[in-house]
Amino acid sequence: MKTMAAIAAVLCLATPLSAQKSGLKPAKFNFTFKDADGKKVRLSAFKGKVIILDFWATWCVPCKEEIPSFIELQKKYGAKGLQVVGLSVDDSQDMAKKYVDQMKMNYPVLLAEGKEDILRAYDPIYSIPVSVIIDRKGRIVTRHLGIATMKVFEEEITPLF
Repeated sequence: MKTMAAIAAVLCLATPLSAQKSGLKPAKFNFTFKDADGKKVRLSAFKGKVIILDFWATWCVPCKEEIPSFIELQKKYGAKGLQVVGLSVDDSQDMAKKYVDQMKMNYPVLLAEGKEDILRAYDPIYSIPVSVIIDRKGRIVTRHLGIATMKVFEEEITPLF
């Protein structure tokens, strides 16, 4: 079985390959992770919000490029019910915590290192970044392979509020 790092390291996509409409498939919320502070967080705690679930790692340059947009989106739309959630696929808690603090990330960053089941649950993820937009009813609306712009995310999330 491949490790989380091997799967994630296959490819770090600098350009968007595609935005796939999902046909409103149910998202999987039955996962619990530690956050960058070491607290346990259930993914189901965010159900009922519009979610941008971002699969990323600190070493992935395109992933880093998206983070300022996610910070801005959380500021701009958090009060309307948006929740950006970062899933760090292979960073240690110490590494993730330092990065979260350095970037002033205003959304939860959960540690998915060693949790290959989350990668399979979201239509297997073989490369990062991948961002999944989930509506308030818990359905996957869109899945981005590679980076996407803030404008693209805004166009996709605003009809969901």
